[in-house]
Amino acid sequence: MTQTSPITDIAKLADHIVAQSGSDRTIVAIVGPPGSGKSTLVESLKINIDAKSDDGCEIVPMDGFHYDNRILDQRGDKMRKGAPHTFDVAGLAGVIERLRAAPDADIAVPVFDRENDCAYAAARIIPAMTKTILVEGNYLLLDDPQWRILDGMFDVTVSIQCDYETLKQRLSQRWLDLNFSVQDTNAKLEQNDLPNCRLVQANSLPADLVYQSDAG
Repeated sequence: MTQTSPITDIAKLADHIVAQSGSDRTIVAIVGPPGSGKSTLVESLKINIDAKSDDGCEIVPMDGFHYDNRILDQRGDKMRKGAPHTFDVAGLAGVIERLRAAPDADIAVPVFDRENDCAYAAARIIPAMTKTILVEGNYLLLDDPQWRILDGMFDVTVSIQCDYETLKQRLSQRWLDLNFSVQDTNAKLEQNDLPNCRLVQANSLPADLVYQSDAG
């Protein structure tokens, strides 16, 4: 299944995902660069899918698998937090495998708290028998040896497209809203956020479906 024309309507995207669901649990990758609106999209998709199906839909955020700041400090990677090498990819893969293998069990997953800059273990429960799992993150389709271990783990993949300047504006506002100074915001953009955006846009594998998040 490959959809070459970008989808701009969330309800239609939900229809495509539901149409791919079979008798087993469906695991969906929602992929996009920082600032592309992944969290907003998956929350809206969950509402739409729940309205179309009684089997349940839940969200697993990739950000829950950030390495802790103490580990990043030890490795000298704190300034690059959010880059591909600052995530526990094997841990994420293990959770996805468990979600696939044990659909009849409640499974706890970690969740990232952006305001406190910390991931909390076992902070969200994926209830047993949930039919659709939306896994969202920047690097789920990254064409990189570290991340290619996720290749083949998803039943449906969705890539979010967004204009680079729009990403830059959204990311800038994100840090300003967290009370960062203009100087510190610009430093975060140039040193980490924007390089990560360019990497995702240039080095991600093709997705089954494309969603245009800046349409209109």
